[in-house]
Amino acid sequence: MTGERLGGGNDAGAVRVGATVRRPVREWTASVHALLRHLEREGFAGAPRVLGGADDGHEVLTYLEGDTTGDAQVWPSWTRSEDTLVQVAHWLRAYHRAVAGFVPPPDARWRSGARWSPGLVIGHNDAGPFNAAHRGGRLTGFFDWDFAGPTTVDAEVALVAHCWVPLHARHVDALKGFTAFETRPARLRRFLDAYGWRGRPETLVRNVQVQMAERAARIRRLGHTGEGLYGRLLRCGVAEELDAGVRELNEFSR
Repeated sequence: MTGERLGGGNDAGAVRVGATVRRPVREWTASVHALLRHLEREGFAGAPRVLGGADDGHEVLTYLEGDTTGDAQVWPSWTRSEDTLVQVAHWLRAYHRAVAGFVPPPDARWRSGARWSPGLVIGHNDAGPFNAAHRGGRLTGFFDWDFAGPTTVDAEVALVAHCWVPLHARHVDALKGFTAFETRPARLRRFLDAYGWRGRPETLVRNVQVQMAERAARIRRLGHTGEGLYGRLLRCGVAEELDAGVRELNEFSR
């Protein structure tokens, strides 16, 4: 396939061909397409649109215009700005409104293996700076919906706050260019206010810790073969980074 390889990501690569993106079809692709088509019908513009499939086993999606983190070790300044933080919260709120009426097909398969039931939503589940597009001072939206699947609204709010406040272990965030750690409590409140979340920040921080611990356990469980995405994450020390993040959040100033 000719085209421009798109940087970033830990998993299957994406290739840009003109105004489209082509990515390998996976077991969960049809379910993700059902979600994206629902979002299109709802008029939600912050996600790619499905254009179909190619003969070479790739899905074809629209390309979200904008800058990305790509393969940069230090992420661009827009990933750390308060303006972007607020825009991400607004995107998430609009997404949750758009997805609220989505009932997955009975045979839907999601990467996590989880099953939808009433009271759950289908979340993006990976809406971090590494999957964001930003153009002209505005967040274009989020790509790479491979981890979409059943979750709760509160869990996804916590996950996105984790990525954007950010609430990783300090040494992890510092490597990406974020060092204003004293601002994190205020940034968390700003994010939650912009989303319209009415819970207690302490509850959300605890939710972040639980998710980090679960993710570390999943990496260790699925990465023991040393192959695939989870094997790479295990070899790169991501499980240990998550462990450190859990410990540090015990001292998070609220």
